[in-house]
Amino acid sequence: MEHKEEAVRSKFGRACVFCASSFGGKESYKTAATELGQELVSRGVNLVYGGGGLGLMGSVSKAVHDGGGHVFGIIPRDLLPVEITGETYGEEIRVTDMHERKAKMAREADCFIALPGGFGTLEELLEVVSWYKLGIHDKPVGVLNVDGFFNLFLSSIDNSVDEGFIHPSHHHIIVVASNAKELLDKLEEYEPVPEQQEQQEIHVGFNVAPAPPVAATLETDGGEEARSG
Repeated sequence: MEHKEEAVRSKFGRACVFCASSFGGKESYKTAATELGQELVSRGVNLVYGGGGLGLMGSVSKAVHDGGGHVFGIIPRDLLPVEITGETYGEEIRVTDMHERKAKMAREADCFIALPGGFGTLEELLEVVSWYKLGIHDKPVGVLNVDGFFNLFLSSIDNSVDEGFIHPSHHHIIVVASNAKELLDKLEEYEPVPEQQEQQEIHVGFNVAPAPPVAATLETDGGEEARSG
């Protein structure tokens, strides 16, 4: 008699995924984005991302949407033309600019995951890492290191630690795994270090008060518009 493995239910309600609006040079990047979306769905985790349907952003959002998960695409009005970003899967939340986009993505998410990408992906990843280090949030941050894509990036962080620019105790902030299941498992198990918890208690940051549900913010935020796809 076969025993089916029970789906793992997550402690996260929503994951924010940073990734590229292109597919990159390897088919494995697209495959990893799709598998991440499917893994999120299997755990009951909804998606927050930068909106649009191109490249890896389209792959991960389509996988979540097709699997029955809720997709929140947060996009600046300047990037709304479909020829720039493609069609968003699920719900599209329109904001004023890139700064508002990143802040809202951070508020709405319970964890952060970076897939392979370019300048924008790396900037978004490093910003939430910096916010964690400063005590602005205590949400886990992970990278999906597909085919060693992030190896040089992680080596650069190692070098900054060696050269005295990053404290060794902050080396733990980025959680790394080569596949979606392993990464989500590690993020589920992640606990802030005591130093981080103390900073969180005294820091006045963007998430001191619990963020209201997305539906509530859409009704009250004058600068935003919403559209369901």
